[in-house]
Amino acid sequence: MLTISTPIVSVEWLHENLNADNLIVLDATIQKVGTQTNDKKEKQQIQNAVFFDLKNVFLDGEAEYPNTIPSEKYFETEVQKLGINNDSCIVVYDDLGVYSSPRVWWLFRIFGFENIAVLNGGLLSWKDAGYMVESKKERTLPVGNFKAAINRNKISITEKVLKASCDNKVILDARSKGRFYATEPEPRRDLRGGHIPDSKSLPYKELQVNGKMKSKEELQKIFSEINPKKEEMIFSCGSGITACILALGAEEAGNTNYSVYDGSWTEWASRLELPVEK
Repeated sequence: MLTISTPIVSVEWLHENLNADNLIVLDATIQKVGTQTNDKKEKQQIQNAVFFDLKNVFLDGEAEYPNTIPSEKYFETEVQKLGINNDSCIVVYDDLGVYSSPRVWWLFRIFGFENIAVLNGGLLSWKDAGYMVESKKERTLPVGNFKAAINRNKISITEKVLKASCDNKVILDARSKGRFYATEPEPRRDLRGGHIPDSKSLPYKELQVNGKMKSKEELQKIFSEINPKKEEMIFSCGSGITACILALGAEEAGNTNYSVYDGSWTEWASRLELPVEK
């Protein structure tokens, strides 16, 4: 059975192991926040990939804020529909390099599944390497036996973030510096600009080069400079997607003492009783 010991794998690794019996490749592509696409090109995917629908399936559809994590039972049921078993090995990617795929990696991790990694560089790097792609296909697999067991230690709610802010703990924001300092507007209409008091700006792109995550050594340097005491970290962003890129980077750097603020800036800025800095 194929197993993964690192949170990130290369396209070369995936190509070598593409035919493993227990491997499932997930396409987690979503549209980038704040962009519009008129791309009429036919959607392509890695051979035999299964689409993981972050925007319509793997979230709490009744929640007040976007991308809120679903319940344990719901996640378990929907993952089983994708043919995923407890002994599956999962590699997840997206079309933008490394953008939405870390959110899927984080979701599986908080629901107790660890044999999963993000494909570094995503579909772009896969194609650049000359590896085979196919037109998007609906792939149906037998229902799996995946079981979820949620670990709430990796999830931060607003009350925890507020306390961390008041206690001057390490809160890192993955949005652009323009959004962090409110010098550019939020993509979500009527949302306050600025940042959580005492949080620090760490745009997710600073962890990447040309759509790929930086090396382990480079990531270690980034996190050691911003968090020299190796305190617990809380990662935030616009709505919980790119905060997971920071989580992925931290994990690759050997830092496991972190959580993701699931509501992120959308929730914080929407709750007018909460303080905002600019």
